Amino acid sequence: MSSINSQLPSAEPVTVMGAGLVGSLLSLYLARRGHRVQIFERRADPRRAGVAEGRSINLALSDRGWRALEGVGVADDIRRVGIPMTGRIMHDAQGSLTYQPYGQAGQAIYSVNRGHLNRCLLDLAEAQAGVQVSFNQQCLALDLRQQTMHLLDTATQQEQTVPYTRLLGTDGAFSAVRSTMQRTDRYDYSQDFLDYGYKELTIEAGPDGTWALEKNALHIWPRGQYLMIALPNLDGSFNATLFFPYEGPESFAALRSPDDVMAFFGRVFPDAVPLMPRLSEEFFAHPTGSLVTIRCYPWKFDDEVLLLGDASHAIVPFYGQGMNAGFEDCTVLNQLLDKHGDAAWPAVFAEFQASRKPNTDAMADLAIYNFVEMRDRVADPRFLLQKKIEARIASQFPGRWMPLYSQVTFSDTPYAQAWAAGQRQDIIMASLMPHIQTEADFERPDVQTLLQQQLPTPETLSAER
Repeated sequence: MSSINSQLPSAEPVTVMGAGLVGSLLSLYLARRGHRVQIFERRADPRRAGVAEGRSINLALSDRGWRALEGVGVADDIRRVGIPMTGRIMHDAQGSLTYQPYGQAGQAIYSVNRGHLNRCLLDLAEAQAGVQVSFNQQCLALDLRQQTMHLLDTATQQEQTVPYTRLLGTDGAFSAVRSTMQRTDRYDYSQDFLDYGYKELTIEAGPDGTWALEKNALHIWPRGQYLMIALPNLDGSFNATLFFPYEGPESFAALRSPDDVMAFFGRVFPDAVPLMPRLSEEFFAHPTGSLVTIRCYPWKFDDEVLLLGDASHAIVPFYGQGMNAGFEDCTVLNQLLDKHGDAAWPAVFAEFQASRKPNTDAMADLAIYNFVEMRDRVADPRFLLQKKIEARIASQFPGRWMPLYSQVTFSDTPYAQAWAAGQRQDIIMASLMPHIQTEADFERPDVQTLLQQQLPTPETLSAER
């Protein structure tokens, strides 16, 4: 855990807008530094109201997320309610399975229920001295010059104006804090929606709470222009998510009746249908979610307001890094407070956005890249062979090659650096793979010579870092 250098009565109060995953974790970091933290959350308390059904995609918690949780000493508590997934299992249209490990032996990402994790972090935040959470508080207006927020209590319909000294916006992809900042001069903002939506479905637990599919894996049904994935739950069920076009011959628009749904799933996902007895009911009862990438700049207003998490860099979920990137924001902010001191907000805010913006932009590109890979390529035998060759290269040249997925998921390599290395490795593999038809071809002298010619030297890699 980082040094806590300002647990003083004079530590400045901080206001956090949003009590989701990033807001609640951030509040823990700030409170442990001695700050008095007031959190305002638009939604009702999820510990009492429950989680909105159909919008609770299970999360893949990986190294960056674990590092952030370890920073406030709660990683072990969360690990007990997570399920390690050591690789992905691809299901083809005939029900045949192919396994691809995620990393080296012992490496795994963890399936964690979003609602459970949020409730746990809220409990920990409220138990921490100096943290107060107010729910049902909708931000109607934000006055950046006067440093006040106009809030509506959606339960009582009472309105109030609340002053702030320092405001951290962690209120999600459609942030009220960012919405106000967007109206300031020369503010850059973009939102890009995929032509795909998602629908949450359930693969039921087997007898006595057993798992009907391999428990320690992420399951993928890649079908070219769309896919379904499933992550395990502790009760033996799986959260399945269909990523599907909005329009077209095979799309949400085309599935209009229970018979349409059952016929489509029976043809395209035949091995999953027997495990989904509530399929047609859930398909029409659960909402269709949209998939958006949001980029903006600056992330700060003067020295009083800062955006973190999805409020500043929402991404699509295909690399499992949305939450992990938001949690890494908390780690980086805490490190900058260690570096500059808890009163040096101008320096902290400026360095935070300068260091995080290029990395989260790279992660947004990586998420789209991985969508195409999961949808189109993971069922391709040549792609699977390429992944085996990449693993062989990493084993043979550990200091000169780390697979892109491992850099993103199992290290703290900055996302931009990982993306640049991944693009360079793609070029190398494009020149290497025409000479490789089987894994044994990797040992051929001509292949080894070609590889040696193209691998970056240790000196080049060191200079890039």
